[in-house]
Amino acid sequence: MDKIDKALKRMGPDERKAIKPLLEKILNNDLSNLDIKKLRGYDGVFRIRKGNVRIIYRIDQSDKIFIIAIERRTSKTYRF
Repeated sequence: MDKIDKALKRMGPDERKAIKPLLEKILNNDLSNLDIKKLRGYDGVFRIRKGNVRIIYRIDQSDKIFIIAIERRTSKTYRF
């Protein structure tokens, strides 16, 4: 989770404040009322949009959720 902590530290306090409740919802597997979209070309990889910030996560066969990245939307956001 070091990469996630680093991404949160680079964001401003307002963005962090908006993202932390989303992370809690994701980790508690409560995905209702979120702007979720499946990423093309990947199995079980999704993104959640909150303003200019994207949270990219993966769901494996046992329905366990892994957060891959938290980034601001740029032309390089979905390259991992």
